Amino acid sequence: MNGDFNWVANFIWSIADDVLRDLYVRGKYRDVILPMTVLRRLDAVLEPTKKAVLDAKSHLDKAKITNQDAALRAASGQGFYNTSKFTLRDLRNRGSQQQLKADFEAYLDGFSPNVQEILENFEFRNQTPRLSKADALGTLIEKFLDPQECPPGLRWRSAASDHVLGDRRLGDLEPKLQQFAMNSRRAPQWILLAHPPSL
Repeated sequence: MNGDFNWVANFIWSIADDVLRDLYVRGKYRDVILPMTVLRRLDAVLEPTKKAVLDAKSHLDKAKITNQDAALRAASGQGFYNTSKFTLRDLRNRGSQQQLKADFEAYLDGFSPNVQEILENFEFRNQTPRLSKADALGTLIEKFLDPQECPPGLRWRSAASDHVLGDRRLGDLEPKLQQFAMNSRRAPQWILLAHPPSL
């Protein structure tokens, strides 16, 4: 068990060192790593119901229903949702950094209002131009998707999924994540939980 979580902790640190080393001082890695960890967690949780959410959104728009939040939460099966046409996987292999930046921003804009508040607290959108200009945004997304090899049993969402990092409590990773979050009040406590709350 400890070996598995050490592997995950090293995986997160390797992303920071590989992608951010020449862009940020080490103490500022958290400005990118914490929100990206949250986004990857939410993305994996929402992925199975993505089509249902998009279908519900289309139906609600055609019916000219403006108060859509409850219906979209029901469609996602969670207390949050994303109505953009993208998942993080969809953002791989974009033809240009300009297109990737635009699509990534559309992806962020598609999250429900409660997630928008979290993103605003992280001030993560302030990092996107810097990452894009350095041609690092695509690499960052790619590295946060499933690595080639993973210890058995680690998942981003459920035991039935094929995504790493998360059916168990991410609280087991708290010491490592706290190194990123140190002196920062922007990290929501549930980043360390196995399942995001109803928000």
